[in-house]
Amino acid sequence: MELIEVKDRTTEKEWMRLPWRIYQNDRNWIPHLKQDVAKVFDREKNKRLKQGQAIRWLLKKGGEPIGRVAAWLDPRAPHKGPLKAGGMGFFECINDQGCAFRLFDAARDWLRERGMEAMDGPINMGEKNMFWGLLIKNFEDPPIYGVNYNPPYYKELFEAYGFQVYYEQLFFKRSMEVKAQPIFWRKYKQLEADPDFEVRNAVGKSVEELADDFRTVYNAAWVDHEGHKPMEKAAALKVIKAMKPIMDPRILIWVDHKKVPVAFYISIPELNEIFKHVNGDLDLWGKLKFLWHKKIGTVKTMTGIVFGVAKEFQGKGLEGAMIVHAEKTIVDPGLYRDTVLTWIGDFNPRMIKVCTNLDAVNYRTMATYRYQFDRSKEFARHPIIEKK
Repeated sequence: MELIEVKDRTTEKEWMRLPWRIYQNDRNWIPHLKQDVAKVFDREKNKRLKQGQAIRWLLKKGGEPIGRVAAWLDPRAPHKGPLKAGGMGFFECINDQGCAFRLFDAARDWLRERGMEAMDGPINMGEKNMFWGLLIKNFEDPPIYGVNYNPPYYKELFEAYGFQVYYEQLFFKRSMEVKAQPIFWRKYKQLEADPDFEVRNAVGKSVEELADDFRTVYNAAWVDHEGHKPMEKAAALKVIKAMKPIMDPRILIWVDHKKVPVAFYISIPELNEIFKHVNGDLDLWGKLKFLWHKKIGTVKTMTGIVFGVAKEFQGKGLEGAMIVHAEKTIVDPGLYRDTVLTWIGDFNPRMIKVCTNLDAVNYRTMATYRYQFDRSKEFARHPIIEKK
């Protein structure tokens, strides 16, 4: 076996194309867009690389690629617990323990040489909504956009090497055909009768207005919690502009109190229902396919990417009111059939309870693993978020 660092176009292309070999007989697999993956390792597009470091390896046998992995140091990533942890990800490998261990060793040694005490993986050098975690339960459903997918044997390879589950990532799904509970309707009618409240979508809103609304709720819901800092106007505008090409304003739901946004439930169309037709490449032909499927309404699943309620309004039933609004304006007209929620860590029992209260079911589980370099130390899982 030959371990090669990715340094030129040839090895980068082989590194990028390896998943097509691993999943060639898997009907559920939908490749990540190569443009999305490439951005992670592009110093001009990934600001984390301004201060951080990243490296990729390709493993070959007899001249044929059989495995790949990446490792990085991300100084902007918040570290939980007492250990300094680096990251590894984009792991792909044939079902061979020796090959997998060779890749894990490379990532471990590189991180240890740079002062790390553990490696977390598979994760991403970026936001946690993309390329994060290893699939451990439910290999039957196709993956949603940006979410990792892997063969069942990857779990065995990780755990045989010594990786331990740092936290589980729970994905919830809610069928739009399940009628909202009576208690949700009661809350909705209370808000409807109160002139101070309005439940609405984002139709007719400009990008600038949406950014202001998003920032208002974000700052009222998360600032001072788990290290979240106030969102600046420019940052909110960047988020909304990035969403604009795929946004459907009919499925962006808000609650206003006295004309001020106090809650939102932000969803986007489930892009993999389109991207399964582009074979991992959003080139010109891929873009044309994307626009065509968007026009004819191919997507029937929404992905809920963020949900928030201002602190002073939490526990007052606004979540249920937004579910009823979705039923009236999205389900009844037949726009979408299902909602998939982005993952919630098993360390966040309060948000898990919110999901189950909304009749969502945990339909898929992934895991973020940690490998401690000092094997004599006691392993500690991600700390539980306590209700303040």
